[in-house]
Amino acid sequence: MPEILFLVHRAPWPPDRGDRIRSWHMFEALARVAPVHVAALADTAPDAAAVRAKMTPLCKSLAIEVRKTSRPVALARAVLSGEPVSNHLFANAALKRHVDALLARSEVTHIVAFSGQMAQYLPADFDGPVLMDFVDVDSAKFATYAAQDPRQPLHWVHAREAKKLGAFEAAVARTVDASLFVSEAEAALFRARSGLGTDRVRAVENGIDTDRFDPATTLAPVGGGDGPLAVFTGQMDYRPNIDAVRWFAADILPLVRAQHPAARFAIVGRAPTDAVRALATLPGVTVTGEVPDVRPWLAAADAVVAPLLLARGVQNKLLEAMAMARPVVASAAAAEGIDAAPGAHLLVADDAAGIAAAVARLFGDPAAAAAMGRAARDQMIARYGWAARLAPLGGLLGLPG
Repeated sequence: MPEILFLVHRAPWPPDRGDRIRSWHMFEALARVAPVHVAALADTAPDAAAVRAKMTPLCKSLAIEVRKTSRPVALARAVLSGEPVSNHLFANAALKRHVDALLARSEVTHIVAFSGQMAQYLPADFDGPVLMDFVDVDSAKFATYAAQDPRQPLHWVHAREAKKLGAFEAAVARTVDASLFVSEAEAALFRARSGLGTDRVRAVENGIDTDRFDPATTLAPVGGGDGPLAVFTGQMDYRPNIDAVRWFAADILPLVRAQHPAARFAIVGRAPTDAVRALATLPGVTVTGEVPDVRPWLAAADAVVAPLLLARGVQNKLLEAMAMARPVVASAAAAEGIDAAPGAHLLVADDAAGIAAAVARLFGDPAAAAAMGRAARDQMIARYGWAARLAPLGGLLGLPG
């Protein structure tokens, strides 16, 4: 009987951020075709405890270890070993021993690894099918960081990581049966970098739970105020999100307020850095920190904004907002990979003046904004159900769906 080992860099429960949303739905899809052993890392002991409570009954076996390596230590180890920093951040000896022992018992017939950092746990001598879900081309992200930040030593750190991680990603892809990416754009980029073809590098897109993200759901009111509200959601210690909200609050919101003086901006997401919290001192800006549910904030938004300067793959925050029938204004980078028509399902702009004009347009015409939101939800229902998006997994593993 087939059994699957699912290696995950961040344990998939709760599915409340982009990586965990994808990995949770992937776990559910895998569990429908075979028993699943999960080996994963967690950021904190409470996170690990929550995962054990939820997932133990759902798995054939479950191993969760808390990730403790700091970035400075990981960097030092990476430099000494000549390896990517990302791998050392997610290296854990206890988890490696568990994986080796599990595989030695010969119960596992298939392996799926989620995020490139988990490739270090793949055995060299495993003879069953192996899928590597890279999700995004992480090395390209670090190359962009290096280009954006010419200051030393950060430029050197990012440029080194782009080179080392890129070589590691390509080497892993040559050893596994298939490498998966969250969008065709990411898959095409990786094919060009690795030299592998469409038979080895595939796009398996993200989906959205349109029953959960449903504008008809009754939700507690939030964000009360007199002016129109723009909302950004995301993990607020993640550099692209930090850069996006700082740009919107400092440069874009004042242009919006020139036309709509009472306009407001809410930054909704866990772990805001000091730089993000400081934005709350600007006129019209609210920083919520972690909230139990982003849906009330999406429901309250007159526009959901995603002015990301750097974005890899498909942005779950946009799928969620569009499923909630909210009008969206996104940068081209944030909108890339989403099957939605600019002007019909969302508005796309790339400079401060263009984004501000798009937001002001939505604020000034609520009927048109509502119509765009309805069109966006219809597109999410038609195109982005999770079951349909992850249906290829069974076939890629050689298992019946």
